[in-house]
Amino acid sequence: MSRLCELLETELGYGFVEGNCVQVLCNGDEIFPAMLDAINDAKSSIDMVTFVYWTGDIAVKFAEALCQAARRGVNTRLLLDAVGAMRIDQSLVDSMASAGVTVAWFRPKAQWKVWKWDNRTHRKLLLCDQQVAFTGGVGIAEQWEGNARDPSQWRDTHFRVTGPAVLNMYSGFLTNWNETASSDSTSFVQARRQAPTGDANIQIVRSPSSVHWSDIATVFRALLREADESIWITTAYFVPDEVLTDLLCSAVKRGVDVRLLVPGAHTDEAFCQLSGEDRFRLLLDAGVAIHLFEPTMLHAKILTIDHKVAVVGSANMNHRSMSKDEEFCLVIEDAGTLDVLERQFKEDLGRSRELDLSTWKERSLWRRIGELMTRPFRDEL
Repeated sequence: MSRLCELLETELGYGFVEGNCVQVLCNGDEIFPAMLDAINDAKSSIDMVTFVYWTGDIAVKFAEALCQAARRGVNTRLLLDAVGAMRIDQSLVDSMASAGVTVAWFRPKAQWKVWKWDNRTHRKLLLCDQQVAFTGGVGIAEQWEGNARDPSQWRDTHFRVTGPAVLNMYSGFLTNWNETASSDSTSFVQARRQAPTGDANIQIVRSPSSVHWSDIATVFRALLREADESIWITTAYFVPDEVLTDLLCSAVKRGVDVRLLVPGAHTDEAFCQLSGEDRFRLLLDAGVAIHLFEPTMLHAKILTIDHKVAVVGSANMNHRSMSKDEEFCLVIEDAGTLDVLERQFKEDLGRSRELDLSTWKERSLWRRIGELMTRPFRDEL
C-alpha cells in the first residue's frame, strides 16, 4: 500500500479494502447499458440512490427495468433527493410504486424544516444483489445519454465495482435510506461480503452533510498537500476555498504538475462558474494549467495524485460538496484504473482550450464584475 493510502487511513480513521475490480465507464453509451444489465440480472436486491432523476428515454428505461425487477420478486428500493429529482415525471414514480418498487424521498421540503432544505444527498449509488455496485457522477436524465459528441450529450464518468468493497459501498445507501424511509419500508436485506475479484484497493469516503467540514474535504486537502509528482483535477463545479487555492499554488512551487479541467462555454451553472473563475488569476499566476472543456458540459469528478491514487464519485471541488451535501466517493489505488483515467484525462485535454494568463488578464469588464458579484455567495456554491 502506498504512502498516500497510509496517510488517508490515518487522516480518516478507516482503512482500504483489498481485492476489488473496478471498471471505468465513459459517458452514457457505456454507463447506462452496464447499469441496466445489472438491474435486469438482479436476483434478490436492488438499492439505488440518486440526486438527479429527470426526463428522457433513459428515465423511462430505468423505471421500466426497476418495475420488472420488483415484479419478479427482487427487493427493489429507490431513494430520490427531493430537490434534485423534483423534475421526474410523476407517472414514472406512480408506475414504480404500483409495481412494488419502494420509492422514498430524501428530505422533502417541509415548510417548517427550512434548515434541511440546503443539505441534499448528492450521492449516486446503485447496488445489485450486493455483488456489483456503481457510483460516479452520472444522473438519470437525457443529458447523460450518448457519448459527449455535442452539447446535448454531457461528458461524465461512472464506475462499476465488484469485490469486498461493495459491502462497504452499501453503507452509502443505507445511511441515507435509514434517515428517510418509514418503518414499513425498511425491509432488511442480508449483507454479505464478496470474495476478492481483482487487485484494486478501495477506501470508502461516505461524506455526510455538515456545517463546516467533511471527510471529502479532508481527503482533498491531505492529497493536495502531500502530492509529489502530479495533481490532475476534473470537476464540473470548481469553487475552491482559500486553503485549497493555496494548496494548489504551493504544489506548483514544489514542482508538482498541476492541471485543472473544468467546463468551458457549456455549463449548466454559470453563476458557479463565475465564482470559480474568481480564483483563476491566482492559480494562473502560480503556474496551474487550466483547461476549459469545449464540446459539451463536463460533469465528471475525478482527482488523480502522483499517478498512484484516484478520488472518484459524486463530489465536486466546491463548497457544497465539501460542507453542505451528502456525498459518496471512492479512493482507488490500482494501476489499471489509473492508466485508464489518465488516458481519458489526456484525451479530454485534447478537446479543451488552455487558458493563457495574458489573455485572461484581458477578459471583459462585465466578466470581472460578474466574478466580484459571486463572492458573497461563495460558501453556498
